[in-house]
Amino acid sequence: MSIRNTGNVQDHVDALADEAIALSDSVWAVPELCYDEVQSCALHRRMLLAHGFAITPDIAGISTALMGESGESGPVIAFLGEYDALPGLAAAAGSFVHTPTTLNGHGCGHNLLGAASLLAALAVRDWLAVMHLPGRVRYYGCPAEEGGAGKGFMVRGGAFQGVDAAISWHPSPFCGVLPPSSLANVRMDFTFTGRAAHAAAAPHLGRSALDAVELMSVGVNYLREHMLPTSRIHYAYINAGGMAPNVVQAETTVRYSVRAEDLSEMLTLAERVKQVAQGAALMSGTQVQSVITSGVANLLPCPPLEEVMQASFEQLGPPPFDAEDRAFAEKIQETLSAEDIASALRQIGRHTCDAPLADFILPVGSRFSLGSTDVGDVSWTVPTVQALGATCAIGTPLHSWQMTAQGTSDVAHKGMVHVAKAMAMTAIRLFQSPELLKAAQDDHTQRLLRTPYICPIPESTLPLQGSC
Repeated sequence: MSIRNTGNVQDHVDALADEAIALSDSVWAVPELCYDEVQSCALHRRMLLAHGFAITPDIAGISTALMGESGESGPVIAFLGEYDALPGLAAAAGSFVHTPTTLNGHGCGHNLLGAASLLAALAVRDWLAVMHLPGRVRYYGCPAEEGGAGKGFMVRGGAFQGVDAAISWHPSPFCGVLPPSSLANVRMDFTFTGRAAHAAAAPHLGRSALDAVELMSVGVNYLREHMLPTSRIHYAYINAGGMAPNVVQAETTVRYSVRAEDLSEMLTLAERVKQVAQGAALMSGTQVQSVITSGVANLLPCPPLEEVMQASFEQLGPPPFDAEDRAFAEKIQETLSAEDIASALRQIGRHTCDAPLADFILPVGSRFSLGSTDVGDVSWTVPTVQALGATCAIGTPLHSWQMTAQGTSDVAHKGMVHVAKAMAMTAIRLFQSPELLKAAQDDHTQRLLRTPYICPIPESTLPLQGSC
């Protein structure tokens, strides 16, 4: 029986694996920041076209967002891919030594993320053809997950209309169902405008915008005592007002990121931060303007989909790592601290682990440290489930040079093919069992009736290149 005539979707994944690995490595070699993923998007487009997918470019008016679709009838299952990199995280492939750099690097593994999601989409499309089953498969190439909220703008633009369920994943030291917990997040730029003056001869004529930023920082720090312990507030200076200390700084800009477990709580906390900014302007005699640059919702759970994916992982078993893979991972672990490894294990409820790579599937109910993702906005739009794929040594932090260094390794390749199989198996269960898909959709509907979705991105806000 030829590969094209097999009813086992895992065989279809294996048949396409080398092509997907080449795609991942090619994206790794051209790391591009949010909304600037021109080459990375083109590589995904090329592979979709080669396999006969119809392309819809410029999704939501974003030049580096695209959608590929195959099929004409039946349920629509979407796979979500990403391909943006991070600044300052370049590293040589397979390196065990870090050289400080300002160059971009795939320190979150999005080169793998997009390639595995596309691999799963292609395999499921081929499986549907072999089984003569109706169904449409979509692949969404999504830019700017790292702070740019690409999927949030795509949701706002109606890109996911008609989708019955969405499947995604993220690189990790572990494999299994990604717990549906994340932090809603909004990014706001505060620009303070004062009055320049000679800091020695006429300081009384100046109104310092730098003072305003610093007063805002003090106020927000006091605010931290009076917010939920799971909430987070971070900031970065975009414009500190200049290099000359003898000039009263007339304009400054600071970017704040406000996070909370619940979307409504995040929006409330963001308003409190705005009030602190207004107080800082009042105290310093300056004016302040705030602009939301991006925002994402928290993930909305979908237990029916999570159960289907968990069953897929348990049937599949752990990734097929060998002795060479474990030796490589041990060398990576030597570059990490004991705290890095202990912290990773604590996330999954373990104190020790002799293996440097995940040789197990995460149990149901695992909980991870909370971050933010624009997949959250998709999850409020259609039933969504995410996987974790074991693509790096246990203890590897995301957003690290070690993650970049492992991005083209055999460990990463095996992990991405493994998680592509889990995602593909999840999708075919939904195509085969309409009752499972209906259960997911009914659960999703009931959650939205209790808590309607509020887009955290104002209509006036446009995607901001370089916002990561």
